[in-house]
Amino acid sequence: MFRRDAHRAALRGVGDVLGRDLSALRALLRAALPHGGVIAAARGEARVVTALGAPRVTPGQHDPHDWTLDPWEPDRWELDRWELASVSKPFTGALAAALVDSGRLEWHAPLSALGGPLRGVPRTVTAWRLATHTAGLPPHPARATLTVLTRYHDPYGGMDARAVLGSVRRWAGVPGRFVYSNLGVGALALACAAAAGEECSADGYGRALRRHVTGPLNLDVSLVPRRAAAAHAPHTAFGPLAGAGGLFATPDALLSFAQAHLPGTAAPTGPLGAWQDTVRPPGLPPGMQVSAGWLARGPLRWHDGVARHTRTGLAFHAQTGAVLAVLARGGEPLLGRRAQVTRLLLRALE
Repeated sequence: MFRRDAHRAALRGVGDVLGRDLSALRALLRAALPHGGVIAAARGEARVVTALGAPRVTPGQHDPHDWTLDPWEPDRWELDRWELASVSKPFTGALAAALVDSGRLEWHAPLSALGGPLRGVPRTVTAWRLATHTAGLPPHPARATLTVLTRYHDPYGGMDARAVLGSVRRWAGVPGRFVYSNLGVGALALACAAAAGEECSADGYGRALRRHVTGPLNLDVSLVPRRAAAAHAPHTAFGPLAGAGGLFATPDALLSFAQAHLPGTAAPTGPLGAWQDTVRPPGLPPGMQVSAGWLARGPLRWHDGVARHTRTGLAFHAQTGAVLAVLARGGEPLLGRRAQVTRLLLRALE
């Protein structure tokens, strides 16, 4: 017996929240969540969080394009903390903005002015350049080209904060061009920890984030997964570069975090972050800009991420107040299916 198409039903629920007909995105949603996952949306007081399973063809079906999903009961971990991968970067950008607002950090001052372990960082390296991937740093510390193979689930685990900042000192080049950099945002997180009066480490970053961003908003965001999620598959450790990809959060927390960027929301100190300030450095695709922690196109802000066993995406539309999060089971290469998550975010919100 045929049962309702879960993807169509999920899009109907998301469309009701966003005030849009999203039925044309059914194939794209299936492509974005080939192994199942979560799609969640919010607008104002309305929100919906829906878990989807992997498709199973109903017996007797022969046309691969003519089937419906069997209802699927999600594992408990689906609505628990997800590995965010690079969707951690908007949180680091928000922390930097909060520290700037409180006078503990300056966007355009040399990071070395913070002293301590940051003292030897080249003067061309600033918080703003790190947050917008324009500090002249490579995507990863040099050793990651090897450890991504030898330490598949822990490519940065052999490093500490001193090694990260040493890599920044060694490899910082001419600033200005957009080069997406885990090394850069990871270093920014360490600098934020130091600016907040915490130890310059991943744990110090986690404490600073909790005190200045996630705590005031009461968000379920952490550097560690809960047991239900951790037991599902090994997560990807980011070591001292936790600010670039090491956070875990529930779908609800992601929606609330994105909403806190918008005027009129419940953010304790007004709209969160510095997402309104965008730049268009060389190296970005046509029509794209970048702000602190976000990619931008017009009123849209988004970020996606890929880990060993998950793909994530979060976006919001500054004019309509619409927010969308997509959390997919199964990590993918940097090309191919990963792009489907971003495409779904943008198509649903544009």
